[in-house]
Amino acid sequence: MTSAVSLAAINFNWLPILPLLIVTAGALVVLLAGVRVGDRDSEGLGWLSLMTIAIAFASSFMMLNTRQVTFSGALIADNYTAFFYVVILLAAAVIVLMSLDYVAEEGLPGAEYYSLVLFGTAGMMLMAAAGDLIIVFLGLETMSISVYILAGLARTDARSNEASMKYFLLGAFSTGFLLYGIALIYGATGTIKLEAMTTLIAGGSSSPMLLLGVGLLLIGFGFKVAAVPFHMWTPDVYEGAPTSVTAFMAVGVKLAAFAAFLRVFLVHLLGVQTDWSIVLWVLAVLTMTTGNIVALMQTNLKRMLAYSAIAHAGYILVAMTAGNSAAGAAILYYLLGYAFTNLGAFAIIIALARRGHPHELIADLRGLATREPALAGAMAIMLFSLTGVPPLAGFLGKFFVFSAALNAGYVWLVVIAVVNSVTSVYYYLRPIVAMYADTGGAEVVRMRSRPALIAAIAIAVIGTILIGIYPQPYIAASTSAFASAFNKTPLATTASLRP
Repeated sequence: MTSAVSLAAINFNWLPILPLLIVTAGALVVLLAGVRVGDRDSEGLGWLSLMTIAIAFASSFMMLNTRQVTFSGALIADNYTAFFYVVILLAAAVIVLMSLDYVAEEGLPGAEYYSLVLFGTAGMMLMAAAGDLIIVFLGLETMSISVYILAGLARTDARSNEASMKYFLLGAFSTGFLLYGIALIYGATGTIKLEAMTTLIAGGSSSPMLLLGVGLLLIGFGFKVAAVPFHMWTPDVYEGAPTSVTAFMAVGVKLAAFAAFLRVFLVHLLGVQTDWSIVLWVLAVLTMTTGNIVALMQTNLKRMLAYSAIAHAGYILVAMTAGNSAAGAAILYYLLGYAFTNLGAFAIIIALARRGHPHELIADLRGLATREPALAGAMAIMLFSLTGVPPLAGFLGKFFVFSAALNAGYVWLVVIAVVNSVTSVYYYLRPIVAMYADTGGAEVVRMRSRPALIAAIAIAVIGTILIGIYPQPYIAASTSAFASAFNKTPLATTASLRP
């Protein structure tokens, strides 16, 4: 009787993991269905994956305007979690759309591909909902193992095999740093629960062991967000992996890594901000400067976008250095625009490719405006947004993250960031000049025969433009999401994000 009463007293709230359960169940169904149909109907498996993502996407809205810490503090359901669930699932849906034809054309195993995309998505969502450091680790490993395999899924391509091996070896190495950091933080505070940790640190529980643990956590997160000097894997893995997988890494992995990074550092480790903000200042400068300078020398589009992703991680770190609520909300808005822009850019690279001929060089874009004006226009929009040209999403994203750092007093950091942003104009304009001013280039498969890819590009273009020209709903959502991580109302920070 006693055990029955004690079990009844336990409150199991399944709301935070309902979207996770849907995505995981869908991954298992896709994998089992693949056993029956093999690779004959990879497109059907793709549509099944898309339906799974749509159901999970709809269920994510059930968490809006609630805040529940459940499963003994392991998971948190709030607007912050819901925001990242929605954006991660939206990115996954666009990835599946751009993969429907690509998987068959490249001869990738459909069941394994789509199930791994769903398992990776589940890991990303777990990182966004994590309420303790072990759940952060579990989500990161679920995501990482899926992406390691996806990167090497083109088994006959030496570049793909190399990408998978490099990502796996360096990823395993960085995981060791993360685990050591978690162990040291547990030794210093006696807990791995984020909310309990916040209370202890605010009460003065700071020690060299805690600071060393925080430093090791920075290394682990730095690897996943491709911050310098932990970026070495990024260009080779982005170039060697199948392009749809590269898009998954560039958007999904970065969203999940920053979801956990922001919650841990900007919410629960604010008590030692004066210590880690100095390190982030240096990392931000190194990351955006290295990314932009090396990108100037690239001739391969995927490698250029890899170094561009490194530079954009640096811009986000600029806002993280500020360590305030306005910075957190600005980063969420920035990540939303970044997701649409990069998804569109990689979808267009897929549109250029033919089996055995990836057409990934900037030179392959020459004359594209003459042959496929709509495709060239879409690519120009993506590149202008990455540059920060108004009124696209990238402009307001940079405006907000730089403003947050400036308002916090980091004037020189913002000056360096602006100089880096101006430097990036050169390498973003090179593909545009090739499309509109040069002739030749690669022939493109008629887009009419690939409606799913057209839909993926259209979603990315609409998102990039809409977030830029009509930002208020997305600013409000970002502000509300980040405020909920503190269990606060969003009213105190909304005004600081208005342009």
